Amino acid sequence: MNIGILGGGIAGLSVAIALKQQGFDVDVYERHSQPTEIGAGIVCWPNASFVLEQLGVLDQVAKVSGLLSSMDRFSSKGAPLGSLDIYQLNELMAYPSYAIIRKDLMNILTQRSLELQIPIHYQHKVTSLDKNSHGIVAVTFSNDKQVVPDVIIGADGRMNSLARQYVHGNNTPIYQGFINWIGVFESDAELFTKLSVADYWGVGARFGIVPVSKTKAYWAAGIAAKNIDNNIPELYQSELMSKFSHWPDPIPKIIAETPFSGMNKIYVHDHDNIKTWHQDNVILLGDAAHSALPTSGQGACQALEDAWHFANCFTQNKANLAKTFHQFTDLRRQKTAAITISGRQLASSIFNPDLAFCKQRDMASKNTNYAALVSGMAKGWMSGLPLEA
Repeated sequence: MNIGILGGGIAGLSVAIALKQQGFDVDVYERHSQPTEIGAGIVCWPNASFVLEQLGVLDQVAKVSGLLSSMDRFSSKGAPLGSLDIYQLNELMAYPSYAIIRKDLMNILTQRSLELQIPIHYQHKVTSLDKNSHGIVAVTFSNDKQVVPDVIIGADGRMNSLARQYVHGNNTPIYQGFINWIGVFESDAELFTKLSVADYWGVGARFGIVPVSKTKAYWAAGIAAKNIDNNIPELYQSELMSKFSHWPDPIPKIIAETPFSGMNKIYVHDHDNIKTWHQDNVILLGDAAHSALPTSGQGACQALEDAWHFANCFTQNKANLAKTFHQFTDLRRQKTAAITISGRQLASSIFNPDLAFCKQRDMASKNTNYAALVSGMAKGWMSGLPLEA
């Protein structure tokens, strides 16, 4: 079978690698002219590290990543709100947690794809998916090229997935009422002697810093916002300073010393969970199927899990495409739906504009049993994977 993968992001490249390692022919079609770099960085939690090992790239990831030790919460005035022991999580799940710049992860996945001789067709923007008289779906691109793979994997993201449109009939993402500015900060001085995530919570606002090394970190600054406006990159720093200039160090320094050309401003969207991820010979994967908010901490991790599970399902049932699709969806739907819901719940708490609510939220965070929280996270994230607690 020839397998066409729509989208050359983390989900698309990962499933391409997983399938190629199982001996299948795959082609990746990416709308951009080069590997995508959308997003500043990600945390590869232990479930993602497991999959990266299966893809043969965990050693390369480790070389350019930061091995995280904890996630420390603070108020917008710097008061401690609790700390989550990432080493405990790693021990329970038997794999490390790495912070990596998204560009570096994409480079590693791209290089692995090239090693496996996987064709990646850049500048192939999908314009339509149409069923022919034999019931097979043809994919047409903006360059007028058309392909008719035996299997089409829609890994074309959350914002305009034509694969989701074909499967579900609607691909309109849902704005969740907050903005994220994101960027990568580098310093000559060793500012991050402890590789711990610093998560600052304000009233309807948040600033998160994730170190990758002693001198480099990626960051995200979020605020509640009812409306979607135009993005003007030259104004990003002044917009951020107007919201965060009085927050604790090193937040003002990070904002001031990250060039606006290295920032992005995102009006954050997700999708409602859907029961059906496939139609005819088209199957959804990654954000096209389940697009959790960044507050879930699991977006890229779940895309990686999708890749590993789909390759296994396809290998087991390659003579029965319908069985492959049903088995894959049944394996993944409940876990990803729960993660989508938890991401929304945390976002609604963090970006709540009510002062009294936020005071109670912060007090609850200080009183949280973090050891029990870590145990619960490990149990949930291990679900469906051969990991031992």
